[in-house]
Amino acid sequence: MIGSPFIILNEVDSSNNYAIGQAMQGLAQHGAAFMAKHQTAGKGQRGKRWNSEAGKNIALSVLLDTRELHLNTQFALNMTVALAVYDLYAKYALDDTSIKWPNDIYWRDRKAVGILVENKIYGQNWQWAVVGVGINVNQTVFDQTLLKKAVSLKQITGKDFDCVALAKELCTFLEEKYQLFKEKKYTELLATFNQHLYRKDTLAQLKYQDLIYDCRIQEVDNLGQLWVEGAPKPCFAFGEVEWII
Repeated sequence: MIGSPFIILNEVDSSNNYAIGQAMQGLAQHGAAFMAKHQTAGKGQRGKRWNSEAGKNIALSVLLDTRELHLNTQFALNMTVALAVYDLYAKYALDDTSIKWPNDIYWRDRKAVGILVENKIYGQNWQWAVVGVGINVNQTVFDQTLLKKAVSLKQITGKDFDCVALAKELCTFLEEKYQLFKEKKYTELLATFNQHLYRKDTLAQLKYQDLIYDCRIQEVDNLGQLWVEGAPKPCFAFGEVEWII
């Protein structure tokens, strides 16, 4: 089961690094969850840093044994994780929660959760996936670069949360969605993903090759491509465009 064992780390450079290190040394198995109270070098998408106030938020990494999975299901796994995190966040933040392609969780136009799935692949063999989830929970003060971009559950609800209990609850949501993934319910998962897609059927600004376009967001396909109207091409792979928010 995902979340068994559930290990709390007082301080670590990156919970993702720690999780994969444990796996490579044979010290952890599928489902092991590692929660860091403080990360000194937390990681975000595309090499960015994930900055978080110590003890106020969730930095959770879950180890998944992917040796029996096909490499072409990597986006399906990312989508599965995003849906599980969405379910948890929407339970407390309620309306205005969405999944921003490819897999961040937004509340209105502000980032609430960052998700980073890192894979260990040897040749054509997918050995491990480490699911890293950073959730803004009780933090209310952000540095100037994030002030208008980030949001926490406390800012939304006015309530304090038990981060450990919330992280354990996330593990139950991950297990639930992971079972659908293992049952190859990809069509069902994709439909739900698109149902909660950030800015779906509305206009959003996307930057492509140094130019900004007003695009209508349509959907994400089973390859993980974002389909839009109003851009030089009809769809984009992750990393090809930048959201302007």
